[in-house]
Amino acid sequence: MSFSLFLNGSLQTLYMVAVSTIFAYVLGLPLGILLAVTGKGGLRPLRIIGTALGFLVNFLRSVPFVILLVALIPFTRFIVGTSLGSTATIVPLVIGSAPFVARMVENSLREVDPGVVEAARSMGATNAQIVFKVMLPECRPSLIVGAAITAVTILGYSTMAGFVGGGGLGAIGINYGYYRYETDVMLVTVLLLVVIVQLIQEAGLRFANRSDKRKNKK
Repeated sequence: MSFSLFLNGSLQTLYMVAVSTIFAYVLGLPLGILLAVTGKGGLRPLRIIGTALGFLVNFLRSVPFVILLVALIPFTRFIVGTSLGSTATIVPLVIGSAPFVARMVENSLREVDPGVVEAARSMGATNAQIVFKVMLPECRPSLIVGAAITAVTILGYSTMAGFVGGGGLGAIGINYGYYRYETDVMLVTVLLLVVIVQLIQEAGLRFANRSDKRKNKK
């Protein structure tokens, strides 16, 4: 076993997870806000838009990531020029996780106390002000926990990409542990993935607790 092999694999995995999570939120955050605002019981219910967005999100979430990974190979090549490696894997990771992010954001926004929203509305706040100055700050801890869950989910997706030429620890586990029957490599790979998951979850919980105004007041 080579230390540099696992170091490079870990760095590639962290790179894929970090960049994919950022871009997944670039797409998923506004989509989740639209779902919460235009859906039933939202600030501005729009049945056609809410239903269409809900169908799109549910459709993309229902497609297994491995199938989505293969189906997006031509699109991935068009975007980054190749379908192999860590950077190429980011494209399907973002598309596959953005709908998941949208639902996480929608659920977080719907958990906001309706009384807080009504208080803001009674003071003359617009829908945009209620969303960005009231609802999002109120559900910040939930959003942070959701981001940690999303990152862990993306980490799991990234390991599947090893079957089609993706990089990172998933590729190491598949190429060495599966195809070459090197059990020790597989065990170390799994251990590193577990450590990364624990670090992401612990960081998410710590940031969420620090951003929770209710806990900080006690």
